[in-house]
Amino acid sequence: MLKKLCAALCGVVFPLSWAVAQNTSTDTDALLNHRLKRLHAPEIVDLKRYAGQPLLIVNTASFCAFTGQFKGLEALHQRYKDQGLVVLGFPSDDFYQEADSEAKSAEVCFINYGVSFDMFAPVPVRGADAHPVFAELTRQSGTAPGWNFYKYVVDREGRVTGVFSSRVRPDSAELTQAVESVLVP
Repeated sequence: MLKKLCAALCGVVFPLSWAVAQNTSTDTDALLNHRLKRLHAPEIVDLKRYAGQPLLIVNTASFCAFTGQFKGLEALHQRYKDQGLVVLGFPSDDFYQEADSEAKSAEVCFINYGVSFDMFAPVPVRGADAHPVFAELTRQSGTAPGWNFYKYVVDREGRVTGVFSSRVRPDSAELTQAVESVLVP
């Protein structure tokens, strides 16, 4: 309760040492046993291809005050991709700030911000309708996305090791440190 109150008031999501131990068990299948359509493309991606890799999973939106974070996420992707980090973006209209079409979402991501990391077709990220990827992230961390651009750091074993709210910028020291901690084999 204290964790959620602090997160709501100051926009910071605490490290997972605050999470209930039963929520942090690994279930790689629940996280990666899915096939998703790439954003504005016919290709279907089997998420199992990311098994054994450190991940940064982010719910995004095209028309949000935090949309500029695409630039920082792309910089993180470029900085750490050769060390194995995979950034995965999931547009969502759960907060009513996503484009009405995949074409417009793709324009914002790929043209306006130069995103080259994997982006998928829009999915729900919270509540009973949450896509299973986000249901598992929430189960492990105890934290559902409270807004667009929540960032989940996942280690090579499929464990969520950190959650960062929209207010935590991609170039922040705390997010960078969390990403670097999962890069070590």
